[in-house]
Amino acid sequence: MRCSLSRDASQSMSDERRDNVRWTSVDVLDPASITTVLPGLDVLISAFQPGNAARDIADTVRRSIADPTVYATAARALLKALESHPRTRLIVIGGAGSLELEPGVVRADSDELLHAVLDQVGLPREYAAAVRGHREALNVLRTSNRLWTYFSPAEDISPGERTGRFRIGGDQPVLNADGRSRISAEDAAVALIDEAELPRFVQRRFTIGY
Repeated sequence: MRCSLSRDASQSMSDERRDNVRWTSVDVLDPASITTVLPGLDVLISAFQPGNAARDIADTVRRSIADPTVYATAARALLKALESHPRTRLIVIGGAGSLELEPGVVRADSDELLHAVLDQVGLPREYAAAVRGHREALNVLRTSNRLWTYFSPAEDISPGERTGRFRIGGDQPVLNADGRSRISAEDAAVALIDEAELPRFVQRRFTIGY
């Protein structure tokens, strides 16, 4: 049985019904709320973001910019909840802006570098605040001794094809022959489930690309 968590499980249940999935409402910013769903879970995967980008990307961007500290707040709440379940693994799906372009050079530290990739993927430059918020969440995880993993998908991730042919990296982006960090959402999902089933990056970050 897989448990899927949402701010409003009733809405999710109306959108998707599967016999082997149980929907539960949880507040990812409240450790007590998270703790109630931990019993029986081997792995907790957090794909938290303000709003619902699948339905309204503009609203999600607005919410992310309004309070970019929310990602770090969520990370702290998740870690706090896991104090009572230290054997439960945590995988946080974050951003690519904290990847090292070269030793000591992180895109999130430079407006110029960050704006260039935001322009490329079609996000407003103001979204830089949210990118840096994701990086702060990673920094929060790095101070913890819980069984966490941080997943930074490629800079350019969008719906496409499930190929099963991709490469895994650590703290540096995986680039294709054109020098781009790119992955389909379908292949990113495969890499995520692979890590959940066969952990390779406990207390580490990993990334993906073609």
